[in-house]
Amino acid sequence: MTDTEDRKPQSDEARSAFAPPAAAVAPADAESPTSEFAVPEGLAVPRSDPDSETTSEFALPDGLEVTPPQPAEPEGSAFSPPRTYSAKQPPPAFTPPTGIPLVTLTKDVPWQDRMRTMLRMPVTERPAPEPVQRHDEAGPAVPRVLDLTLRIGELLLAGGEGAEDVEAAMFAVCRSYGLDRCEPNVTFTLLSISYQPSLVDDPVTASRTVRRRSPDYTRLAAVYQLVDDLSDDETHVSLEEAYRRLAEIRRNRHPYPGWVLTGASGLLAGAASVLVGGGVLVFVAAAIGAMLGDRLAWLCAGRGLPEFYQFTAAAMPPAAIGVALTVAHVDVKASAVITGGLFALLPGRALVAGVQDGLTGFYITAAARLLEVLYFFVGIVVGVLVVLYFGVQLGAELNPDEALGGAPRPVLQIAASMMLSLAFAVLLQQERSTVLLVTLNGGVAWVVYGAMYSTGGISPVAATAAAAGLVGLFGQLLARYRFASALPYTTAAIGPLLPGSATYFGLLGFAQNEVDAGLVFLTKAVALAMAIAIGVNLGSEISRLFLRIGSAEKRRAAKRTRGF
Repeated sequence: MTDTEDRKPQSDEARSAFAPPAAAVAPADAESPTSEFAVPEGLAVPRSDPDSETTSEFALPDGLEVTPPQPAEPEGSAFSPPRTYSAKQPPPAFTPPTGIPLVTLTKDVPWQDRMRTMLRMPVTERPAPEPVQRHDEAGPAVPRVLDLTLRIGELLLAGGEGAEDVEAAMFAVCRSYGLDRCEPNVTFTLLSISYQPSLVDDPVTASRTVRRRSPDYTRLAAVYQLVDDLSDDETHVSLEEAYRRLAEIRRNRHPYPGWVLTGASGLLAGAASVLVGGGVLVFVAAAIGAMLGDRLAWLCAGRGLPEFYQFTAAAMPPAAIGVALTVAHVDVKASAVITGGLFALLPGRALVAGVQDGLTGFYITAAARLLEVLYFFVGIVVGVLVVLYFGVQLGAELNPDEALGGAPRPVLQIAASMMLSLAFAVLLQQERSTVLLVTLNGGVAWVVYGAMYSTGGISPVAATAAAAGLVGLFGQLLARYRFASALPYTTAAIGPLLPGSATYFGLLGFAQNEVDAGLVFLTKAVALAMAIAIGVNLGSEISRLFLRIGSAEKRRAAKRTRGF
């Protein structure tokens, strides 16, 4: 056997992976660069025995002594364990050279904008609350504050308020009593809120279900006034006082009796019939049909029937009167009568709220609201189609183009649009102080629409979107001026823009077995409805561009980060 074979190990396991080769000679110069596989300093490497066996390739060879680590290492080694965080010996905190920016909110803007801004901020960047309402040293009664918050949110959601505005109101109530770490959550039928006292305490969660909705804007305005008082630095409202005021809001009767609402529905239908070319006789016929439909819907509601059947029953009398006038060969525009009756039934309020929720990121609530609008619309379709089908079988000749004819009557149509907005405001149970403003807003909307569509020849969808955007802009500015909700100033003002004629002509096409024409008109109705909803929301967002919400340091934190 040669010397080379004597120096050859018996197997690969006979030497360590980190042991230097036998023929390796350490360099004489200590300052020369070393290999990354060189043995670190402090390890004494003895002469390896080729006959010894090790159990693991990565085991420490016998005879190696590890010296204690140096107090300070310029650089970490690849073989040293990583540093871990220790609560007892935490690393020194790092503060940027420019300091940590302080997030502040201006207090000269309405609470809706301040709370909406904070909801769009990350939780870690929200400024600490300054409790507005005073309480004892033990702190507020958390379960009662959460219960009050849920009851206020229930009234707002039942009144037709958007999901984001409901969350802003709930957040404002909690922060007014010093509960900052709270997260409200609003869906179509469920309200929930969670509050965590500290990072080590269990969260407190409460929820409430909204089972019934009623468009009472007087009650909505009273709830907004209560939230505004709770958020005011100078007005101190205790929990007991807030509960008492909330109970009074619930017990208050509607500002208008039932017979006034029935008359308002007739006035709305008559004004809508004038907008599409009707005369005095058409006005009276449409008003009578709408009032009969309203009473029939009240009768169905008293018997406990769902709203789907109430809309179906309310759509039948106006269509029946229009068909009867046609069969009797009365020289009137029957299509204008039926179109006017549909205006009082179209769910414009729910449509605007649904699209607004979708544009602000509340997709579940938006889908539920739009599905509700679809069911109401199908109910109207069923009621009108049943009457039109029997009318066609009886020989009624309904011309889809007759309601669109006639010379423009700008003065009469402007007056009719203002009358329609006035009747719509009464149906929504608005405060008497807001009726005049919303009536003027509706007249301005129709002037813009008529100038763009009739005079300028612009597409009706674009003209409707522009008029609705102006309604939303004025509504938000009026709401911010009065520290109230924008719904009373916008919902009734979009009444003249609702696609009543397009809806009727679409249904008439189906009744006369002209499916293609019916689909064209219904598609136009959907486009007009979406233009109204998007225009109102866009006008509201544009109005906020003119309002100073917070300081410059906060602008980046307020950016919405949904989806990424």
